[in-house]
This record gives sequence, C-alpha cells and structure tokens, in this order.
Amino acid sequence: MVSMDLPSLSEIFIQLIPIQRARVAELMAEGKLLSYTLALDRTKLWITAAADSENSVREMLASLPLTKFMKVTVQQLAFNEVRSMTLPKFSLN
Repeated sequence: MVSMDLPSLSEIFIQLIPIQRARVAELMAEGKLLSYTLALDRTKLWITAAADSENSVREMLASLPLTKFMKVTVQQLAFNEVRSMTLPKFSLN
C-alpha cells in the first residue's frame, strides 16, 4: 500500500497529470496496480500495488511522473480484500 502526500498544485504538476493517468492505466492493465485513489480534497493519494518487494514498488512509482513531487510512504500489507467490480452476467433467454 502506498500513501502519497500531494503538494500544492503548480503549473508543471497540472501539465503532468494526463501523462500520469496514462501510465497508471498501463500499470493497471498489466495488473501491477490494483487501485489508485485520490482524496476529495486532492491532498492524498493511495495506491495498492502487486509486487514482490518494496523495492519493486518504488521502481514502479519512479515510472510515474508525479512521484518526484510527493512524499511517499510504502507499507507492506498482510492482505487486501476488495469487492469484485465485474459486469453482471446476461441471460440469452
């Protein structure tokens, strides 16, 4: 689990947001990121990552362009339960 404290928004930070979102989408499609959550007040970001080590998580975070602007805390989880977000099954009848 990664907790990130966001800074005050600068012009450079705002310009990097689309690049960040694209990279997050790639990592989620690869199954490396399981969740990416932003606080409503935009001061905190939480990421749940699937990795073998803290070093792997930090390397992954380094590929995100906004990481260098944030205070990052990585905490290993014993488990993470989430509700499945699958589409309902349709009947062909």
